[in-house]
Parts: sequence; C-alpha cells; structure tokens
Amino acid sequence: MALSPETEAFAREAAAGDVRALDALLTRIGPDVLRQCGRFLPCLQDAEEACQDALLQVAVNITRFEGRSKFSTWLHVVVANCARQTYRSLKRRAAERTAAELPVSLPDPRTTSVIAGSRLDLLDALERLEAHRPNLVAALVLRDLCQLDYDEIAEQLAIPVGTAKSQVHRARQHVRHSLDGG
Repeated sequence: MALSPETEAFAREAAAGDVRALDALLTRIGPDVLRQCGRFLPCLQDAEEACQDALLQVAVNITRFEGRSKFSTWLHVVVANCARQTYRSLKRRAAERTAAELPVSLPDPRTTSVIAGSRLDLLDALERLEAHRPNLVAALVLRDLCQLDYDEIAEQLAIPVGTAKSQVHRARQHVRHSLDGG
C-alpha cells in the first residue's frame, strides 16, 4: 500500500497533534485499509469490521508514529494486527455458536479463498506460528500478506535485511509444515 507524499505529510502532521490532518489522513487511507483487510478476511463485512478497527487504532495511536519510517509501513503493521484480531474474534464467536444455530449455507472455511488461492487455515497456521515462534510472525505478515520488500521489513522491525530474509524463510517453513498437517 504505497501512499502519496501528501498522505505521508498528513500522517506526520497528525502525529504532531493536528486534528484536521488526522481527519484528512483517515479519509485518504480508508479505501486502502479496507483493501488490505480484504487480503486477510474473505467476507466484505469482516474486512469492513477490521478496517474500522484499524482506522480507530490509527486515530488513537497516531502519536506513536515517530516518522522514522514511512507511515505506510507503520500502517501495514496496524492493519495486519487488526485483521488478525478480527479473525480471532470471528473464530471465537463461531465456536460459541452451536451447530443448530449455524446457517446451512455457511461456506467451508477450509476451502474459502482468502489471498490469491490461500485458505482460511493460513490464519490458523499464523496463530500456531505465533504460539511457537512469535518473533517470526511480523516478518512473514509484512512480506507475504502486506507485500513489503525486505528493506521495508528490516526498517520497520529494526533488524538487518539478512535477518528479515531469514525470519521470513523460517516462518514460511513453519507455516508450510503447519498447513501440511504437521
């Protein structure tokens, strides 16, 4: 999600406390945030819920944006975290419902496309990765879901580029093993 220089400027001004800049920033990034949430969540309503959460997090935490990296990079992390949290919440709500309450036409989550042929079980695999190797999750999400390049990942995570590549590789191995039923 590459943002215009003007949007990046709004982010810096909003981080400095400019309320008008924050309003303009939220208006500008809304469609991009929704698109990014849609990469994680297949259902439009779920993506919209995650989008609203992400925009709220941006508004509440904009003063934490220090400007050391691009705002778009900071935003990727916020969006990924909100989308994953929404997925966890949806999964928890679904588990609480009894089989009798579930609609008959509910799609099978194992076959529902999420990200260019991936499945919802990818998010389950990410949860398992987070449980076993939490230090690898951010690099994988930033690379494979947010599609950042390794330099941006290294900058965002404050690690060398080689370490970012290594973390992505190890995370992919773990997720692949998890998806294969291991």
